[in-house]
Amino acid sequence: MFENLKHDNVRARAPLRLGLGGGGTDLNSYYLEHGGAVLNATIDRYAYAHLTKNPDGRLCFRADDLGQVDELPCSLDFDVRSGLSLHRVAYAHMMEKYNDGKPMSLSISTTIDVPAGSGLGASSALMVALIEAYALALRLSLGPYEVAELAYDLERERLGMLGGKQDQYAAAFGGFNYIEFLPNDVGVIVNPLRLHREYLNEFESSLVICFSGQSRESAKIIKNQVSGLNALDAKTLKSMHEIKNHAAEMKSLLLAGKVRETANVLQKAWLSKKNTASTITNDTIDDIIEVAMDHGAWGGKVSGAGGGGFIMLLADPSRRHNLIEALNSAGGAASAVRLTFEGPESWVVPS
Repeated sequence: MFENLKHDNVRARAPLRLGLGGGGTDLNSYYLEHGGAVLNATIDRYAYAHLTKNPDGRLCFRADDLGQVDELPCSLDFDVRSGLSLHRVAYAHMMEKYNDGKPMSLSISTTIDVPAGSGLGASSALMVALIEAYALALRLSLGPYEVAELAYDLERERLGMLGGKQDQYAAAFGGFNYIEFLPNDVGVIVNPLRLHREYLNEFESSLVICFSGQSRESAKIIKNQVSGLNALDAKTLKSMHEIKNHAAEMKSLLLAGKVRETANVLQKAWLSKKNTASTITNDTIDDIIEVAMDHGAWGGKVSGAGGGGFIMLLADPSRRHNLIEALNSAGGAASAVRLTFEGPESWVVPS
């Protein structure tokens, strides 16, 4: 039952990301016609996967951070859209494609460093971590573009989960990237930003993230955005064009070390984003951003689709500590955060 399993106890992790600009232009309802572009950066928050063989002859999928367990007979005769669907669809694909369509009795457990609905691309990072765990266990050679496309296909096509394409690429590549989604589905280009070290240090020292205390269902927000695009809603389309331009503008400013000016564009990007769907913001988010601006933040926006999750802010580094204290006193959960430059990693658990 384990003849194709090269390693029977492996772990993998993939980084979560902050969406600085361009979010929404990676939806195929936009980029297929107009081309999309996003600016994002991975951070020191991760999705983890642990794969081991299961000697009891069954399948066991666990999401330990959610307290969910999904136990099944060892077969491929199950609905991938039920239960822990990300775990199920990754397993089904790997067995179908790389194990001659034969099931293996495995245990797959996962955790994510942030709450569900965080706006940090967590579900896609989890899918990338699952793929990387299988790739090591089965000794597969998959490059980052292949991993990203596979993660996208499993989430968006096979499971039918609404969303864009940036999260899979951010997790599969890691780092600070300007990612272009070419019209007519010609391809995706990942452009790593090579910032001078002092510019990078200044940006990272200016960065604060704050959990709003609200998880959100991105699918509803994305559905509203897509409806606006499909109906040729002039306001939505204009805002999406602006959002794409803001991503390019922020990239140029960061490469020049102009963090303060980047924050100004971040604030403009947030205003444009709010015009793409009525569910992007709410009173809690508006209150947190207002508190932040009153305590030294230069600019901020929700990371991800909106409606809740994490808010990212840029502020004068000398005022960052006081800003974090003010946000926490106001009921947020704020902290500094570090950027990461490694993509997904996998390793055999030492015996």
